[in-house]
Amino acid sequence: MKDYGFIRVSAAMPAVRLADTKANAESICGLIDKAEENGVSLIVFPELCVTGYTCGDLFGQRTLLDGAMEAIERIAGHTCGRSVTAVIGAPVEMNDRLYNCAIVVSGGAVNGIVPKIWLPGYNEFYESRWFASGRDFLGECAARHPEYGCLFSPNQIFSIGKTRFAIEICEDLWTPVPPSSFHCLAGAQVIVNLSASNEVLGKHAYRKELVSQQSARTMSGYIYCSAGYGESTQDLVYAGSSMICENGSMMCESERFSMEASMITADIDCEKLSTLRRKSNTFCSVSPSGEMNYSSLYTSVRTSGGASTDFSRKLYRTIPRLPFVPGGAETGERCKEIISIQVAGLASRLAHINCRTAVIGISGGLDSTLALLVTVLAFDKLGWSRDRIIGITMPGYGTTERTRGNAGDLMDMLGITSRQISITAACDQHFIDIGHDKEKHDVTYENSQARERTQILMDVANQSNGIVVGTGDLSELALGWATYNGDHMSMYAVNASVPKTLVRHLVRWAADNHFDGNPSAESPAGISGRSVKEILLDIIDTPISPELLPADENGNIRQVTEDLVGPYELHDFFLYHFFRFGYSPEKILFLAKKAFCCTGELEGIPGIQQEGFSYDEETIEKWLKTFIRRFFSQQFKRSCLPDGPKVGSVTLSPRGDWRMPSDAKSTGWL
Repeated sequence: MKDYGFIRVSAAMPAVRLADTKANAESICGLIDKAEENGVSLIVFPELCVTGYTCGDLFGQRTLLDGAMEAIERIAGHTCGRSVTAVIGAPVEMNDRLYNCAIVVSGGAVNGIVPKIWLPGYNEFYESRWFASGRDFLGECAARHPEYGCLFSPNQIFSIGKTRFAIEICEDLWTPVPPSSFHCLAGAQVIVNLSASNEVLGKHAYRKELVSQQSARTMSGYIYCSAGYGESTQDLVYAGSSMICENGSMMCESERFSMEASMITADIDCEKLSTLRRKSNTFCSVSPSGEMNYSSLYTSVRTSGGASTDFSRKLYRTIPRLPFVPGGAETGERCKEIISIQVAGLASRLAHINCRTAVIGISGGLDSTLALLVTVLAFDKLGWSRDRIIGITMPGYGTTERTRGNAGDLMDMLGITSRQISITAACDQHFIDIGHDKEKHDVTYENSQARERTQILMDVANQSNGIVVGTGDLSELALGWATYNGDHMSMYAVNASVPKTLVRHLVRWAADNHFDGNPSAESPAGISGRSVKEILLDIIDTPISPELLPADENGNIRQVTEDLVGPYELHDFFLYHFFRFGYSPEKILFLAKKAFCCTGELEGIPGIQQEGFSYDEETIEKWLKTFIRRFFSQQFKRSCLPDGPKVGSVTLSPRGDWRMPSDAKSTGWL
């Protein structure tokens, strides 16, 4: 079965019986069986879970230490014939000292032992009373354990198939320079943390931030597994706070304060992590060198080959249908920030060139509406009168009353200078001049209108000592859905890095937060009493169209863009995964099927509701091929784009994030 670069991992919290090593071993083995049944390749248990973390001075008792050794052998033997690799916490003796260790077991054997480096001895913690630090075995000081015959060192990188993981233990993460920083620079893609972190007010949120930030900083998957029910509550409470992060994003977390054994599972995308590291040259450039060359002091240890996980049947990760659109509580803040970036970029350009006016073509569609709102807010920010914004509607052969009415009403309500300049007479004459049959509705027919509109905007900008504010968005640039030297061109393109699926949300947010007023009693005539918000909501509901073909017999839009080029929610999905992570079309198709072929709850992730439509596999594959063909063939348009503000991690500016030859072939991708 194809793994698509994923590895299935779990964090398991057994209900510990304090100092009862035999019972704890049985509980751990039961959770290993559960993980094996679910196709898990790596399962992680809490710190000192074999004995319990809160044994105190019992760690000096021979009976407990012998019981721990027997439990380790029992658990290691239990992995024989199984494909899962387990990491368990236990005390281990070495050179007449006791160490707080993580023990890696698979295939019936102990593969490696990693001692904890940083031992807390402050406040409620007394680890240094019982344990020695693993720094004794760093680098060249690594040794082999006499009983298990495996390496005993913090500097080990373990391999499961193509995935590489390393280990740090609890307090290691809370230090100024966690060992995981070096582990990742040495090649570990996943970090495992066995922990016993007690609960006090505010600690949980801080702990989550630590895990998330370290995962982001090291561009890694991070499995944090903490002790829970069964630990002594003499003075402290352990809630089993466990979580799995990927590159700073929380994939899943446990329910705290459970009274039973529990387990959380996620599918980490190691291919994605490797791509992000390759694309970030600073990740490699900060590798330790010279006397601090830890990388050369690491030892690679191979464990099992990993489970044959059927990711097609079930995937333990959320695949958003609209990856560009923020969800949940952060939606408002993200929208506010994006529009603020657009406004700041445009305001800076206008002020820098001492511009008198801004000229925008207003079609009554989403893109031009967002550009207009950004321009209005930029003028407000600069303290300039809105009448210095010149909005021009340019009705042509396909303009409908709905879009014309919305465009005119919106400009009037916003208090900008509005003009209407029809392009039909100019296009009629142009067709006569070049000898084109007006009834032949081909690319010449359509592009002539787009270029005529651009000429009008440019000339009015010259006439008024202004600049043309571009309205085209990121999705159109990716597909080349713009007329070269027509709507493709402007003097500042405020929407250039805003994808189509996000435009609608930004306009809605602006309607709710900046223009949510009632119509003024002194509103100009012809507005029909609508507020700005009502006009914006109607624009949001209007089908996306360039309106270059005549309307139908009922005066409705005939040329619906998504019928011709494909659904923008699919194309934006393709663009995001193609650009951000360099995924192959095969993997993009796999992810798209997971996101769009199911309805209601997202498969494998209970309670996650998906926004957008559903598509069958044949439809997804059809439009994916369209995306690839158009993306490659239309690069020449992106190679000469006007300036525009970068607002997100995906942008196609030839001066910034995307440099591609215009003549590259799509054959390999198709």
